[in-house]
Amino acid sequence: MTATLRPSPSACPACVAAPAAQALAEQDPVKEAHIVLSLPTIHCAACMASVERALGAVPAVRSARVNLTLKRVSIEADPDLTAADVIPVVEGAGYEAHELDSTAISATATDKAGRELLMRLAVAGFAAMNVMLLSIAVWSGAEGPTRDLFHWISAAIVLPAVAFSGMPFFRNAWMALSARSLNMDVPISLAILLAVGTSLWETSLSGEHAYFDAAIALTFFLLTGRYLDHRTRSVARSAAEELAALEVPRAWRVTDEGETQVSVADLAVGDLVRVRPGGRMPVDGEIISGTSELDRSLLTGETLPVFAEPGRSVSAGEVNLTGPLVIRASAVGRDTSLHRMADLVAIAESGRSRYTSLADRAAKLYAPGVHILSALAFLGWLAYAGDLRVALNIAAAVLIITCPCALGLAVPAVTTAASGRLFRRGLLIKHATALERLAQVDTVVFDKTGTLTAGTPELTNLGDFTRRDLEIALALAEGSSHPLSQSLTAAAREAGIKPAEIANITEIPGHGTTGQWRGQEVRLGRTTWVGGSQTEMTAAWLRVGDGPAQAFLFTDRLRDGAQEAVSALHDAGLKVILISGDTTPAVEALANRLGIQHWMAEALPQDKSTRIEMLSREGAHVLMVGDGLNDTAALAAAHASISPASALDAARVASDIVLLGGSLAPIPEAVRTAQKATKRIRENFSIATWYNIIAVPLAVAGLCSPLIAALAMSTSSITVSLNALRLR
Repeated sequence: MTATLRPSPSACPACVAAPAAQALAEQDPVKEAHIVLSLPTIHCAACMASVERALGAVPAVRSARVNLTLKRVSIEADPDLTAADVIPVVEGAGYEAHELDSTAISATATDKAGRELLMRLAVAGFAAMNVMLLSIAVWSGAEGPTRDLFHWISAAIVLPAVAFSGMPFFRNAWMALSARSLNMDVPISLAILLAVGTSLWETSLSGEHAYFDAAIALTFFLLTGRYLDHRTRSVARSAAEELAALEVPRAWRVTDEGETQVSVADLAVGDLVRVRPGGRMPVDGEIISGTSELDRSLLTGETLPVFAEPGRSVSAGEVNLTGPLVIRASAVGRDTSLHRMADLVAIAESGRSRYTSLADRAAKLYAPGVHILSALAFLGWLAYAGDLRVALNIAAAVLIITCPCALGLAVPAVTTAASGRLFRRGLLIKHATALERLAQVDTVVFDKTGTLTAGTPELTNLGDFTRRDLEIALALAEGSSHPLSQSLTAAAREAGIKPAEIANITEIPGHGTTGQWRGQEVRLGRTTWVGGSQTEMTAAWLRVGDGPAQAFLFTDRLRDGAQEAVSALHDAGLKVILISGDTTPAVEALANRLGIQHWMAEALPQDKSTRIEMLSREGAHVLMVGDGLNDTAALAAAHASISPASALDAARVASDIVLLGGSLAPIPEAVRTAQKATKRIRENFSIATWYNIIAVPLAVAGLCSPLIAALAMSTSSITVSLNALRLR
């Protein structure tokens, strides 16, 4: 196959890319391979460029696009290229990579709802400007046929504009009425339709007043509130779908005839599956042959790899680190532990969606009252004046002046201001009701690995070793991809150590690295293999010849701002709990270090979500802060949740708030801002209420035309927005 065409840099990349793409299509009609990789450790534009450059150097790769927000790369390649071929390329560039199932996700999902709202808002705004110009001519004294002409032109502009722009309100109102219930959109729709209807009637009778400007202005203001509400949260995929995408799409099935790559959907219980080093387990099962080490951090939060040997049980999603393994499948497809975790997340998410926002609760009381009041005004004036035209005008004025525009802006105006403030401090609000729920938090649950800690081991006793031993240890560590070896390598390099000359360096899967130094065997690895003794701290042991084994001791480094965040939360009167899947000594040591009195170790994903549900039943409002696959169910089950930007995609999707920076220090600020935001929302409700108390009697008394009512409604909306801006 010919080499991939790569256009040279140009001032107009599209001009070059288009012919290149066409040439590719003509040369190679064969269908492309589409590979999607998760890149959980990328965090900036430089990371994007590094990954794309590394993949671009692979001849079979046609294009590679990194999405920094979703932390993934989409690769278009020759049909025979697989994820196993490109993952080492990405890892060679210094970034962690996992294959995602491209059929289970949509990497090019767009914000269709946001675009639709913005388009309708633009149409309403453009129509409102034109109608206001015509209204100024009428207000300036136009009479008779001239006034009627301007009214009919206004009608020609407003009728299609309202029909198009008001569709979100009309659709929601119709759905509510079809279900024999009321929501905010019912009085909104009635107010718009009554304003347009009475204006048409007045225009057809050559009446002096028409309220087309009020109808379109009302639509514009309400769409503004609806769009602000939409912008406060990202349109995210379901966390359950993200977990499903993490399942391995293909596996190597071992039969008497040899190995065959098959879809995971074709595997059955009892099949033998080979998992190569660096691969993830596609099924739950038992190791039949081979020794290695397993990285279980995404599932359990354990910081250290665990030894894998025949007879040990494994779970889907665990990563095989050092040696090939053959697994006998005991659970496949929907029965695997990974898929059961996805089900837990889906159940927890559905529970959270039942939370009712302050605006919705206010609407339940507001909507019936507005309709009753407008109907009473209509009947009262019809009985008093006997004039249907007057009664309809007053009923329309009541509906417009009481239209919940200020109420509709009360929440989105505040959440937009609060979201902007938190974004500048490194926090991205995703969920519509996240601030309201965060303001109610009284208990904060932290995960350990990758959340309170950096998730990488840190060497603590480099100074206890001679230069000779450090040179030997560095040479052995450079030959291994084990996390402890990588940490030791980094620390020794930083100290200026050069590796010793060691022959026959060999990594023994599941044990460590060995070699020959000046005729002596040297080993770096597990306690029992090297001949060391058990320690409370994480350790890698070094032995030179027949000498005694020496321990390199490691600890998990605290994440920036962890100490400050925990202290500030304690000072604010919140209860702090640490729940981790790590070992008891590691969790206890961290809890003591941070002053956390309540902690739980060796917790499975189900244990975390169960503990949070139990706290919720006891009346606590829990904020969960976590980053791993094992935290997704707990994040979804909590009253509110936060995950770092470095978290796995599934954890970020399941959370309400994403922590963009590397420090945990902004978390207490988020709680304080949420409390202030809720206070401003309640103040806005008070403003809207007092506005109605003053304005409604005037409208019912017939002292407000629909036009004056629209102006009063606009004034209340502006007041609410200005109050919200105090948060900034």
